[in-house]
Amino acid sequence: MNAMHFTFSDLIMGYVSEFEWEKQDLFTLATVDGRNFEVKIGDNCYAEIIRNLGEAFIDATGEMRNMLAEGRFCFVYGVFYPEQETIHFEAKHLVFAGRTEQQFVFERQDWWVRQIRQLGDFYLRAEFGDGEIDYRNYRTQLTAGGRTTGDYRQETDTISRLVFGFASAYLLTGDDRYLEAADKGTDYLRDHFSCRDSSDRTCYWYHAIDVVGDHERKILASEFGDDYDAIPAYEQIYALAGPTQTFRITGDPRIANDIQMTVNMFQNYFLDRKQGGYWSHIDPITFDGTAESLGHNRSRKNWNSVGDHAPAYLINAVLATDKAEWKAMLEYCADTISAHFPDYDNSPFVNEKFHADWSHDQTWGWQQNRAVVGHNLKIAWNLTRIRAMNDKPEYKSFAATIAELMPQYGMDIQRGGWYDVVSRVRAEGEDWHRYAWHDRKAWWQQEQGILAYLILFGVEKQPEYLRLARESSAFYNAWFLDHDAGGVYFNVLANGMPYMMGTERQKGSHSMAGYHSFELCYLAAVYTNLLITKEPLDLHFKPGPGADRTLRVAPDLLPEGSIRIESVTLDGKAYDNFDADGLSVSLPDSDEAVKVVVRLMPTEGMEHFSITMSKQQMTLSGELDPRAVAYFRTKLAEALAADPNELTLDMSGLQSMCKPAVRALVFERGKMAPDGQLTVKGANDEIKALFNADELTEEIILA
Repeated sequence: MNAMHFTFSDLIMGYVSEFEWEKQDLFTLATVDGRNFEVKIGDNCYAEIIRNLGEAFIDATGEMRNMLAEGRFCFVYGVFYPEQETIHFEAKHLVFAGRTEQQFVFERQDWWVRQIRQLGDFYLRAEFGDGEIDYRNYRTQLTAGGRTTGDYRQETDTISRLVFGFASAYLLTGDDRYLEAADKGTDYLRDHFSCRDSSDRTCYWYHAIDVVGDHERKILASEFGDDYDAIPAYEQIYALAGPTQTFRITGDPRIANDIQMTVNMFQNYFLDRKQGGYWSHIDPITFDGTAESLGHNRSRKNWNSVGDHAPAYLINAVLATDKAEWKAMLEYCADTISAHFPDYDNSPFVNEKFHADWSHDQTWGWQQNRAVVGHNLKIAWNLTRIRAMNDKPEYKSFAATIAELMPQYGMDIQRGGWYDVVSRVRAEGEDWHRYAWHDRKAWWQQEQGILAYLILFGVEKQPEYLRLARESSAFYNAWFLDHDAGGVYFNVLANGMPYMMGTERQKGSHSMAGYHSFELCYLAAVYTNLLITKEPLDLHFKPGPGADRTLRVAPDLLPEGSIRIESVTLDGKAYDNFDADGLSVSLPDSDEAVKVVVRLMPTEGMEHFSITMSKQQMTLSGELDPRAVAYFRTKLAEALAADPNELTLDMSGLQSMCKPAVRALVFERGKMAPDGQLTVKGANDEIKALFNADELTEEIILA
């Protein structure tokens, strides 16, 4: 029974382990868990290189056989043919991550900056067209092509998430259109969706408003099935996401006040002062988390009510202010997660829903005893961030456990990418954790995987984390970017093909706005450049006249001492009143907003390659591979900027050197005076052969 005697198309992610040049059409692809697939290059097979939003198709068909070198990472989409008592696999489409074996295009210095610009333009065009940015015209629902629908319901969370996206786009690009959209969106939220109670200094946010002409109807409690007639914590949390990210740029004291008053709301009404944690819902009339009217949400706590504070607004509020109260709340949330969410005696996944006494709630609604893969990854990501503020051993060990388990149980090791919702336990006789509804993959869960392993590698330097970050980034950039209409897909099938049915075909909905895709671009740019490839990153700010005159510019919670300010411009002119190591800029008094551009630099070299300088000598150690070329060029350019007559590169500690690094050396040599002397000493035979092969010894002296 159940004999698989039928053809089917599918995807394999892996690394080339063998290519048979004699046959020209066969190669072996090893999956990340070591299984080998013999792949035949089928008729009409074509190949491409991962491209960014806004880029044209990058054809690699003519080069694909030459590119199938041992160790090359790629995706292969093809057809399985069960025949002759075996299963043959014929490739129809190959996707490479770069031109060379070691190149991953999404590690380019400007990859994520360019992507966030494309996303910003898509959502500006979709929501506001070519006219004025007016949030009365904002619509929650956007079609796959980026058109608004006739639904006049405006939801607080989706506006706030889009504002977060525009603010993040400004931080990376300095494009004033994005800041205008963020500012106007923040004001619109304050004027139409917030309710401030001056008697106890609290602020809460309406679920939505219905806009009809010049009239609007406010909706206080949620009207979604799971949360109906209640105020869910996650809606109040995400109401702050956009304004807080905007506050980082402008320093608007009104926003700081809104943040504080909403925090007061959490502490006064959502906080369980007896047994700890935050209620998942409160009654909209009594603000009581234990009210009988809440039904199945009565006296409940969950991941969203405890954990989502950190990424949605609290970390960003701490970055902007260093406020002790907010730092204490952030630590409290991290402590609560670490104390109650692990359940590794019973499941490789955390437990996400709880009763008041922290006993497990495994019968609630759709979740039952199920795991959201992205929430596990999100915990690892955020605990690793928070360690920069308070490096507790339980944060480190919890994140490390998640990082070890999730590739085994939440990742698709055959095709790549991260799954959605699965059963936390397996029944007897089952090898796989059952999918709750499907084996599709959502865009936001890919973000959690990418960011988790990027920062884990940046902090811990474990090569396995970098591999997982690259594989996750490759899957997202290969299959989620909509190169036709713009934006990113909500879901893809397990094999990477976009899923375009129901609300999941939309680019805007209750579940999707400009948040996760923008957040990914912003933080992937931060982690990749500052922690991994060791390249500079520019951030843009525009503090107003009412802002604190100390501008804090840390891009995220990163390891202490890992980055510093290299330079600052104020309204386009060089400015030197800043604390390079403290990551702050002292602003002059001004009656107008000032435009501040801060260039951040890593303080240390790469974990596998290092450079030390002493007078007219650079000492290179480790492996100068394609990932290290940009860092090498930066340091070489710094050395040559002093216009030395001679410069010696000591390569006695250098194990290997790639061809792009050799070309970078020749390129920078051309900027020296004609009689200048560039000498390489101590190079091993392999490195010398690189110079001799390209006949470069006339420009560079090999000693």
